[in-house]
Formats: sequence, structure tokens, C-alpha cells
Amino acid sequence: MGNDRNAIDIMFYVATPEFIARWNDGKKGELICRMERAIGGLPQFESLETMLGKMDEAGVDKVFITQCKMWSYRNHWMYMDTTVEEVAQYVTRYPKRFVGLAGYNPFRVKESLQEIERGVKEYGFKGVYVHIYGFDIPLSDAKMYPLYAKCVELDIPVSMQVGHVLEAMPSEHGRPIYLDKIASDFPDLKMIGAHTGWPWVQELMSACYKWENIYFGIDGWLPKYLGPEVVHFMNSRMGMDRCVWGTNGLPWKESLDQLDQIGLKEEPRRKVLRENAARLFNL
Repeated sequence: MGNDRNAIDIMFYVATPEFIARWNDGKKGELICRMERAIGGLPQFESLETMLGKMDEAGVDKVFITQCKMWSYRNHWMYMDTTVEEVAQYVTRYPKRFVGLAGYNPFRVKESLQEIERGVKEYGFKGVYVHIYGFDIPLSDAKMYPLYAKCVELDIPVSMQVGHVLEAMPSEHGRPIYLDKIASDFPDLKMIGAHTGWPWVQELMSACYKWENIYFGIDGWLPKYLGPEVVHFMNSRMGMDRCVWGTNGLPWKESLDQLDQIGLKEEPRRKVLRENAARLFNL
């Protein structure tokens, strides 16, 4: 079924050998938790062309590359700080295949907002990705509100990892129920609760049921591990328009092959793989 997928992956990192080497070096001083150790490091490709070949093999049309900013909860430094240019190398060379997402550092609000503007206006980035946990503040913290206002101004979505986090950081700050408060203050803000929100999956579902502009990301999990309540939501009338697929670096072909086996109806499958993301990000 690979040829008919035409899928859009809403979550991937910069995967050049140079960046991964820097990331691995930064991790040396960090506490590594059990699941993170079991999964291993981030994927890397020797070239963008090699990456495109893997995408074609799996039936992936577009991949979102995020300018992810991660603060170390343990050591208090920015140990993952992707630059605009590191993301822009993808979108400038292959604009039909890669989509850029900016990052956000709530400890550097002014500089982050300027960087987001540059990514959107100079390189055509289509949104923002947030990894909140190491900053030790909730997604609804006042330091996050300038970001949400900027995203409304630029008419771009913000994707936020919600649920537990693999790294040695408190998961509580990413509870999906925070999206409910954010939507109450920013009803025009388009949001993705990425990574399913597990173990608070139903909190994320409730936010998607309640608000027009909140989406459910199934990225970060191989589909065979999605609970029956998630599959039911994806197949439901109220859920099929709100789910988007991604990998967070998991193998594309394996993920999509599994997605074909979990019992999705044809319309929800089509929407989850492509149509919802294309609409949400104005592709």
C-alpha cells in the first residue's frame, strides 16, 4: 500500500551526521532513563538524498523538520539547540519534500520570537514545535503566552509534546489538559498535542472533542502500541478530522506498515496520513 500513502510526517529532527554527533556529545553529561536507553539514539542519514530514498520507499511525501530546543533539567543548559539554518538546509534544497518548524526557548522570549519570524518569513517555516519539560514550567505558563500570541499573529500552528517524556525530566508539565486552558485564552490558536499524551491520552481526546483547533498527534509511537481507545478515536466521526501522523524519528516504513494493520477505515486513514496535516499547516 506504500504507493497510495502520500503520507506527511509532522515530526522529525535534523538528522545530519554533524548534528547527531553534537547531540550525542551533549547527552554525555545527562542522566539517561530506561526507555531512552532501550530506544537508542536519534536516526541519522549520510545525506538528504539518502533520507529522500527512505521516504520514497515507505510512501512518505513530506517530512517536517523541527528546530527543537531542549533545556537540561539536570544540568541547566540548552543541550539541544537547533538553528534556523540547520532546518533551512532541508526546505531550501527540497521545498516540496521538507517543511520547517521553528523552536521556542521560554527563557529567551524576545530572541525566540525574532527567530520564529525569521524562519517563517525568510524560509517559509509552517509552524513551531515545543519540548517544554526541561524548562520546568507547564505549557500554560506565562512565559509561553508570547509564543501563542505570535503563532496566532502569523497564523501558524504550534505542536507541543504532551504526555510522559523519555528524558530525565518531570512529565507533569506536559499534561494535555493544559491545552484546555491555553485554548480558553487563545481560541484561534491551532495546536497539536504530539506523542498521544500518554498516559493522559483521554485528557488529549477531551481537548480535541471540546475545541475546534486542537489536534491529536500519534507521532512518537509505533502504531502497534496505540491503545484501542486511540484507534477508536481515529475512526470516529469526531476524531478522524483531528488526528495527524508522524514518527519522531521512528522508521517510516515500519510505522506505516503497522498503521495499515490496526483497523483504520479508509477515510480516517487518508485523513490521518495526509489530509488533516495539509489542512492544518496550509500546505
